[in-house]
Amino acid sequence: MSTPRSPLALPDRRRRGLRGRSPLAAVLALVLLLGGATAGYADDLDDLRAAAEREQQAKEDEREGLEAELEHTDTQLAAAVLELDEVEGRLPVAEAELAVAEAELERAEREAAILAQRLADAQVEEANVSRQLQDGSGKVDGARDDIAQMAREEFRGAGDASTLGLVTGAQSTEEFISGYSVSSSAARIRARTLAELQDAEATARNLQARLTAIREVVTELKDLADENVRSKEQAQRAAVERRAEIQRLIAEQERLTVRIERRKDAALEGIRENEQELSSIESDLQDIISRQRARDERLAQQRAEEEAASGGSSDGGSGGGEAPAGESPGGSVSFLSYPTANPFVTSSYGMRFHPVLQYSRLHAGTDFRAYCGTPILAVADGTVLYARTLAGLGNQVLIDHGYSSGGSSVMTSSNHLTSFAVSSGQHVSRGEVIGYSGTTGTSTACHLHFELYINGSTVDPMTWL
Repeated sequence: MSTPRSPLALPDRRRRGLRGRSPLAAVLALVLLLGGATAGYADDLDDLRAAAEREQQAKEDEREGLEAELEHTDTQLAAAVLELDEVEGRLPVAEAELAVAEAELERAEREAAILAQRLADAQVEEANVSRQLQDGSGKVDGARDDIAQMAREEFRGAGDASTLGLVTGAQSTEEFISGYSVSSSAARIRARTLAELQDAEATARNLQARLTAIREVVTELKDLADENVRSKEQAQRAAVERRAEIQRLIAEQERLTVRIERRKDAALEGIRENEQELSSIESDLQDIISRQRARDERLAQQRAEEEAASGGSSDGGSGGGEAPAGESPGGSVSFLSYPTANPFVTSSYGMRFHPVLQYSRLHAGTDFRAYCGTPILAVADGTVLYARTLAGLGNQVLIDHGYSSGGSSVMTSSNHLTSFAVSSGQHVSRGEVIGYSGTTGTSTACHLHFELYINGSTVDPMTWL
């Protein structure tokens, strides 16, 4: 994996430029350079990591759709596919984090080299200034000795009292110069000697100030170097951890891929069994509807014969007094309410292409987001035909809602429930709790798989909701 080149890889001419400045200015320039480069570099690394995190988030957002595509698939295969999806979502983020750690390590190493060079330069300059200061102190001492010798000679030469007073009572070199009258060749020599002393003292003061500044720079550079060592160690640890994680993820990816390949045959067999289960349900419901209609016809014929035998009297009913089995009391079904209090569709009715098996099949219902234990509601009045457990659909409540105004049989099925709230043969009212959502059967996560049967065959539930 290539690592982004650190902007701290300075050209030689920029390094020479840093050395050519005064020590304090150089360290300030260094701090600003490192800080500015690090800030821009951090922005690039943040962008890299953010892009990987967006990719991972996109995978997480697609997970619900993937779960829907895997519904009614072999449980072990579905689990392996979802786990592989999670691994492949994390892998680019781990790789981005490794790139960040490696780049941070490279930055720290380059910064360490720059700091080491600046520290060496500052220490050399410190030694030079210390030596100059020591040499200068000798000049100051020599000049003071000359001044003292002049004072002694003046005293022995019976100089006037005022001259002697100026020499011995002066508080500073400047005071001595301003008060001493240079009127002879000897006086000019004395004045020159005093000026040399003044220059030597000024030079010494400047060197001392410079030495103090250099030592401050050395201290600051050492602090920066210590901080850089800590950053480097942290980056090294992060890089080691991310490399180990990436190796683990790649190994997990390979293991899951093998597992998926091994489960394909079982998954295909499971899909065929689920299709047979759906076909069996439709056949069963159509048989129930046929028997209901046959019974209704017999009842209607019986009432007609009774009316004829009684001279044609009628109670005004048009379809007989007994409603067909499962028909909701109070009229025909005209619409269905939603099966959850806060309906959110996660997968619609229609053909699905299996992402692993490359197999198209019918998704015979609408999936609603329903976290584990969510109450599932009856969508209309009716009678519970079945509250049972099936291989693919898991815990199922199948309700006969009677007939539509057009005479079509209307039945609904709520599947993958974690538990039942009703039993077979029980009458239910619209909005009544019939069970609680779960992930029983061939399901990858808690949700509601809701099916609508019109005349015993599945149709898109959303056309009635």
